[in-house]
Amino acid sequence: MFLRSEPGLELAGGTTSRALPSLGLSRALVSAAAPSIFDRFAQIDWTPDLGAQIGSRDWWRGLATCTALCGAAYALSPGIDRPIVGAVPAPMAASQWDEARAQSIAPLAWGADTGRRMAANDLVAPLAEAPERPVLELSATIGEGDQLARVLERAGVGSNDAARAADLVAESVALDAIKPGTRINLTLGRRQSRSVARPLEKLALRARFDLALAIDRAGSGLVVTRQPIAIDDTPLRIQGLVGSSLYRSARAAGAPARVVESYLKALATKLSIGRDIAAADSFDLIIEQERAATGEVRLGKLMFAGIDQGSKKLQLLRWNGGDGSSDGGGDTSDKDGWYDVNGQTERRGFMGMPVAGHITSTFGMRMHPLLGFMRMHKGTDIGAPYGAPIYAVLDGVVQMAGRAGGYGNFVKLAHPGGIASGYGHMSRFAVRQGQRVSRGDVIGYVGSTGMSTGPHLHWEVWRNGQPINPRSISFSSVAALSGAKLRAFKARVASLLSVRVGSHL
Repeated sequence: MFLRSEPGLELAGGTTSRALPSLGLSRALVSAAAPSIFDRFAQIDWTPDLGAQIGSRDWWRGLATCTALCGAAYALSPGIDRPIVGAVPAPMAASQWDEARAQSIAPLAWGADTGRRMAANDLVAPLAEAPERPVLELSATIGEGDQLARVLERAGVGSNDAARAADLVAESVALDAIKPGTRINLTLGRRQSRSVARPLEKLALRARFDLALAIDRAGSGLVVTRQPIAIDDTPLRIQGLVGSSLYRSARAAGAPARVVESYLKALATKLSIGRDIAAADSFDLIIEQERAATGEVRLGKLMFAGIDQGSKKLQLLRWNGGDGSSDGGGDTSDKDGWYDVNGQTERRGFMGMPVAGHITSTFGMRMHPLLGFMRMHKGTDIGAPYGAPIYAVLDGVVQMAGRAGGYGNFVKLAHPGGIASGYGHMSRFAVRQGQRVSRGDVIGYVGSTGMSTGPHLHWEVWRNGQPINPRSISFSSVAALSGAKLRAFKARVASLLSVRVGSHL
């Protein structure tokens, strides 16, 4: 059995309390009280969601409530054109305003002079002209292609003092030798009026890495003082393991990027960087270095390149065939070469183009442009502008420099190993017969002499007297030092290998 919730019923069978009086299970029936009008009003949702059940009875009731609230807010507002009046401070007198302004911070946009310092009051007497500083210290920098006198004039130095200072500096060092970016410290003195420039009292600059100059005023003139700076030119030696990347390992060890590039190029003349070098190998670099007594360090170019592979060791020295001096440019010049410790060098490769241009006719059979029939073309034609320089492709001796029939103005060079090269249709010569030339030397200029349809270079190469394709020949030349040059080279090698690793520290 279970109880029912309907009024008047007590048990599941539907029997009322009057039918079972003897069981004692009956209870009195209580009738539910009717809700009052206030209860019904409180149960009404006056603010329903106006986005749901649009058009229903509850929605219209919510719309009415919203309209009533908006109307009540508009009725109680003072109006859009009638602002609410707040409390207004009483106006201050002139003395009170000055005192308040001097102790307050006002926006600079309103022309205020407060915020950084206390404003002036009535006790401050205005000056007709603000006084200048008795001494003015400043600095200037020399730009690319700039002149020292112009730099000083732009800094405020008078033209006479600027010219005199430039002349004093020129007595110690050439003005064009001062590197761009050099900083000049200036001290300008008091001037008599604003219409004249300030006099130069002191000037200091680093004219060279090993020389500083100071100019001071002595009476009515200027005097210069040379301040030599001691320089230690002990080279910098860097060693380390190759690891996963030879380039990154050398850079991490402290070698500049341009030096590492030169190092890789030097090793590439003897071995393959990617195939022959292992992670366990050790690299060895010696770099030109200058250390000033004032603390500055300047690195030059690579002098020595070595790689230790355990079973074998490769050691190369940059040498120009003379004293091996550096030009400070950071790159190996055309006259320099990489020699092993025995004083030998080997150069391999293909012949380069003797002139800057484009190939118009290759080696082999072709239809002659003037004769009109098939004919063997024994060289390569390179189209180039009239007057363009022509370079020797290899070291050699001039066998001929003159007129040669259809070749026009013709130069023939004899090279080691039975190789000879010829250059035709030149406009003029730059060499003479019997002259020794080096690779890259100018031997003539492009023209259109002989049997030619326009300005170009006819380039021929012979091996043991037989014409061959210039673009297919490879060369390998070995040079060895001897005599005094070999002794100087050996001494240089011993001197560099004696440098301790990390001596710059």
